[in-house]
Amino acid sequence: MSTRSDLPAWVDIGLIPALNLVIAFIMAGLVVLIIGENPIKALTILLGEPLFSLQGWCNILYYATNFIFTGLCVSVAFHAGLFNIGGEGQAYVAGLGAATPGLILGGALASILPNTLSQPITLLICLVGSFIVGGLWGLFPGYLQAKRGSHIVITTIMLNFIAASLMQYMINRVFRPTGNQAVESRAINDAYIWNLREIGNIFGAKLPSTPLTPVIFIALLAAFAVWYLLWRTKLGYEIRTVGANQEAAIYAGISPPRIIMITMMISGGLAGLLAFHEVLGPQHKLLLEYVQGAGFVGIAVALMGRSHPVGIVLAALLFGLLSEGGTQLSFEIQSISKDLVVVIQGLVVLFMGALEQAFHPLLQKFFRQES
Repeated sequence: MSTRSDLPAWVDIGLIPALNLVIAFIMAGLVVLIIGENPIKALTILLGEPLFSLQGWCNILYYATNFIFTGLCVSVAFHAGLFNIGGEGQAYVAGLGAATPGLILGGALASILPNTLSQPITLLICLVGSFIVGGLWGLFPGYLQAKRGSHIVITTIMLNFIAASLMQYMINRVFRPTGNQAVESRAINDAYIWNLREIGNIFGAKLPSTPLTPVIFIALLAAFAVWYLLWRTKLGYEIRTVGANQEAAIYAGISPPRIIMITMMISGGLAGLLAFHEVLGPQHKLLLEYVQGAGFVGIAVALMGRSHPVGIVLAALLFGLLSEGGTQLSFEIQSISKDLVVVIQGLVVLFMGALEQAFHPLLQKFFRQES
């Protein structure tokens, strides 16, 4: 992201993204009009209905949880000058780190400890396991970039395919119980993240059925941790220096290969936290394709959030709204499939990324006249 000192900060950070977003939705409305539907009605369902119900908000936050993790994954790499598009594979492989302790260690701890101790300990181990496995999968392309000169974009996208094949083999041949026709692991009963409705039942509150879990707070904590890492620590300064100018970093005594590998490990670990959320929360087992494209949405989230944790949280909420609204839209208007959401997301990325400076010359001229 370039720094523009010729425009007020509120224009650069607030007004320009807002204008780009409005144009993106206008273009989406034109797409709806072309297929013969009412764009006002479609956009009202897409954006309005989820915002006016508790269940809608819960589902938005559920989607946003995954998008925060993958958006942070891409953002950390961006700051080191790296384009990590392997968050999908890193989150997928991290399912091994989430499911294995839950399936093996959870039962062992449950036999010697009460549930009030065994489940939190198992969940903590699964959380760390998800981060470590995702981090190691991210470290591999980081090593190839740092030591062998392999381009990070090529290696990460190829590792996505390797991750898909590896996980298909592991789930089918290792985790699937004998005689089970479904390609999935057995239920993880000894490490379970309660959803909002189950928590409400404990206190006698009737809440809507939703996949939202308290992991949303872990996602927000991760966003704060990334902010603190990048702007309040020596390592964060080194990451940003390498991303800004590797030659200057070398002159300052910073080793770019070391920073690249550390950054990619952190990036992959953040994506891996998605596995902890999905495998032990809504899915409650290891399934095929459980990431469901969230790794790629994270790229758009990081772009729209301008690689800042606060922006990423806000962008994740927007894409969570689009995901939930797209589901409702496909139910209420049969001629519109959920694929339209992908088109809208693509338009948002187009105007927030490639065309983010489209209004800059006009606004620059306007504010010069005002001054």
